[in-house]
Amino acid sequence: MTANDAPQRIFIVEDEPKLSSLLADYLSIAGFAARILADGRQVIDAVRVQMPDMVLLDLMLPGRDGIEICRELRSFSDVPVIMITARVEEIDRLLGLEIGADDYICKPFSPREVVARIRAVFRRIRRETTDEAADEATGNPLQIDPETYSARFNGVPLDLTPVEFRLLSTMADAHGRVFSRDRLINNLYTDHRVVTDRTVDSHVKNLRRKLEAAAPGHNPIRSIYGVGYKLEF
Repeated sequence: MTANDAPQRIFIVEDEPKLSSLLADYLSIAGFAARILADGRQVIDAVRVQMPDMVLLDLMLPGRDGIEICRELRSFSDVPVIMITARVEEIDRLLGLEIGADDYICKPFSPREVVARIRAVFRRIRRETTDEAADEATGNPLQIDPETYSARFNGVPLDLTPVEFRLLSTMADAHGRVFSRDRLINNLYTDHRVVTDRTVDSHVKNLRRKLEAAAPGHNPIRSIYGVGYKLEF
């Protein structure tokens, strides 16, 4: 078996022996190579020694909790992380994702669901990698992921509000086309509220500032006098 044929390696960080063994069995059947870690203090060293393709990370662990571990992982690695926990409060869910988790599964769950979610994350990563390669080949510095409401400009993540994301996506979908303010308004708000042209101008100003911060001296939003705006690189 060549290196390219080797199964994807997944660390199961879970202190419940029956659950971790069950997950390992299902992952093995699905064609993955699983390693079980039961103590939170083992994870960082294990990842540094043998970088896995994904980490299934329980929130409540002996030694160190999952959020602390995920935060440290993100300081040196982009390894995909799926958080697993019995704590379903919304604040935990949001915090788990904000610190860099790629997905979040609540107990109790079906092992088949875990396998499906793992494959979904891998598919998304492959798609993003393919899209980024295509953008680099065509000289497009902007990458947009509508599923996660995230965007990058020149490889730098953009911290966008939902309205700013929709504004950027609308113009990017028809790159080079001029959009009137009225047309942009129709795409910015899902509740069809009444806003003025000045509101659009304010959002464009904020979006420009964030693009400029990501790529100083390179701002792709152009103003077309008396008409509106367009995106060009």
